[in-house]
Amino acid sequence: MTVQDPKKPGKKGPKPFRISFGYVILAFLILMLLTSVFKNVGVKELPYSEFKELVRNGRVKSVSMSETEIRGEYLEASEEGDKEGDKEVVKDGEGGSEEEKLTRFRTIRLPQTKDEELVRLINEGKIEKVEGKPPAGMGGLFLLLLLPVILLGVLWYFGMRRMGAMGQQFVSFGRSKAKVLAEKDTQTTFDDVAACEEAKEELREIIQYLREPKKFQALGAKVPKGVLLVGPPGTGKTLLARAVAGEAKVHFFTISGSDFVEMFVGVGAARVRDLFSQAKSKRPCIVFIDEIDAVGRHRGAGLGGGHDEREQTLNALLVELDGFEANKGVIIIAATNRPDVLDPALLRPGRFDRQVVLDMPEAKGREAILKVHSRGKPLAPEVDLTVLAKRTPGFTGADLANVMNEAALLTGRKNGTVITMVELEDAIDRVVAGPERKSKLIGPEEKRVIAYHEIGHALTASRLPHADRVHKISIVPRGTAALGYTLQLPEDDQHLISRSQLMDRISVALGGRIAEELVMGDISTGAQNDLERVTDLARSMVCRYGMSDAVGPMALERSDGAVFLGKEFTQTKAQFSPQTLEKIDQEISRVVSEAYDRTREILQKDRKLMDQLAERLMEKEVIDGKELTEMIRKNDERNSRPGSGGEGQTEESR
Repeated sequence: MTVQDPKKPGKKGPKPFRISFGYVILAFLILMLLTSVFKNVGVKELPYSEFKELVRNGRVKSVSMSETEIRGEYLEASEEGDKEGDKEVVKDGEGGSEEEKLTRFRTIRLPQTKDEELVRLINEGKIEKVEGKPPAGMGGLFLLLLLPVILLGVLWYFGMRRMGAMGQQFVSFGRSKAKVLAEKDTQTTFDDVAACEEAKEELREIIQYLREPKKFQALGAKVPKGVLLVGPPGTGKTLLARAVAGEAKVHFFTISGSDFVEMFVGVGAARVRDLFSQAKSKRPCIVFIDEIDAVGRHRGAGLGGGHDEREQTLNALLVELDGFEANKGVIIIAATNRPDVLDPALLRPGRFDRQVVLDMPEAKGREAILKVHSRGKPLAPEVDLTVLAKRTPGFTGADLANVMNEAALLTGRKNGTVITMVELEDAIDRVVAGPERKSKLIGPEEKRVIAYHEIGHALTASRLPHADRVHKISIVPRGTAALGYTLQLPEDDQHLISRSQLMDRISVALGGRIAEELVMGDISTGAQNDLERVTDLARSMVCRYGMSDAVGPMALERSDGAVFLGKEFTQTKAQFSPQTLEKIDQEISRVVSEAYDRTREILQKDRKLMDQLAERLMEKEVIDGKELTEMIRKNDERNSRPGSGGEGQTEESR
């Protein structure tokens, strides 16, 4: 959806042409230039000696003399007369009229002290018409000298206006692109930021220093010069920086790290200096640099180790942060989601003294964020934000804001007046798996395979004690590739995962493939993503988490770092012997086989229940966790009765 800026209305047809004063001046200057150019068109340049010879022969008809030059007309002799040395004037009827032979001329006038013969010839009447021009004043001379400069200036001005933003960018490469928000423009406060109380507490000291600097100066305390906000994308780093500016009531400069770097050498460093020059003129103030890793990466990171433009920009930034000149009253706040790639010189004390971490919000934090983003939205009475918070583990603040917005859009699409839990649940599914694709036609046989595949996941998760509970099963295609999905939600936020939980996750991921094999007698490509997850989990258990008795408590692999970080580039990975590599492969295969056998045993015992659940899923297309739990409970009660002969597992057998 495109929202049009009211200050920039859309096109309403061509604008009427208006005669401006600038265009009039331009036309006048162009006219003067053309006049000076065409003034000498058709005028013959004569040496002064030849001009005097023409006067002696009586062929000059008229002259106009000024202090520097003589202009006029003379009768040009025929070619035959020139050959014979004839100096007579051609008369009418003897080869042409005088008007046809008149030629305009121009010659440079010598100083009057050497012009006595010309005066004598004029007095003798050798020239029919003699005129004089007054000497040019200083104004005329001044205009003559400045005319080209004025013309070029006017052309430059109108050219820059026609080029618009490109012209302004061309003449202001070294200017900073930072946006400045005045005190009245920063309306965001800490009330608009939820789920990061520790981060707000860390930043309150800076706010108090900006409000009452003398209080801290009297104690000899120095405020941190720089604060680095670290956290995954969408956790509210930029919003928190705006809230600091709003609470402190000071000017707020905001710029992205990529705005410093250009293709021209020296532009980034010039923009850094210009940014801090502007900040010093408006202190106390806050300078916020978003995505500082664009210019603050580890120096010498390239393969050649050269000194490129980005490193020049970083050097200028380091000097401004902690150079010889103190930047009192200027607080630097930067944000990044890659603190591992930053240059160590940026993170030392005296520059970015403090690092504030913004992590993924927990359940209470997600509930607080949902309350903030639900302001101004009509919610139905049955909407429970606590349930929604538990329903969205791993969501960032940006994800939760998107959920509330999607729910409002879905309500408007249905012409509703209040947002209900139905729209909110659907909005969460859209954020997790993408929008529904009901137009994608799936045949009955494929639909049956998908249903058994998802029931295999859900039933395995319901039978395992350490697996996350099933919240919803769906065979409605969503997004780009998901033909169905089984949504599991943890009971609480988890920070540590045990080996039993990892083994149960591997078993649940294998449930879909095993269900296809048991029912169809064949397997499909639908388990591709499941097998990738199974392999990654098993390899991590053996090589990273030390959860294999055969290999032992050793970390044989590390997370891959970026190649061009310099220090990571020079590190060497651990070298394994062929025997160790073989042992790793055997342990990974053992972990997967153990989970495979356990899952197959569970689904074979619940074969009849799997058929019932699959038929129900094909009928409704969506089954929620409550309905799944109820069907499993009834099946277990029926099979646990004496004489029933059922093989279903009871709740106690879990």
